[in-house]
Amino acid sequence: MANQSIPPASRSILKSVAMHFKTMEQADVPQGRHGKHKLIVTTILKDLDNLPPGAALKVPLADLDESKEKVRSALNRATRKGGLNVATATDESFLYVWNVGK
Repeated sequence: MANQSIPPASRSILKSVAMHFKTMEQADVPQGRHGKHKLIVTTILKDLDNLPPGAALKVPLADLDESKEKVRSALNRATRKGGLNVATATDESFLYVWNVGK
């Protein structure tokens, strides 16, 4: 039963109310967010750190697990959060990413 990890005193309270979802100890809840785009965004950001001025990364769209729009959105969120100034462009085969000078 899902409520077995709940302390006995709390279990009796839960039995009186019909629960719609399984329960678990709060201490066992995973902390932090690792979205499905984390690997590709982290890889792009690492490469951007080492990118010489005037160069752009050329990421094959065929290698992306998600659509280019979703990856661009995730990259945009990460760069804004990190205070980075990055630009992107795409064609039918590649996502291009580069650092924008200040």
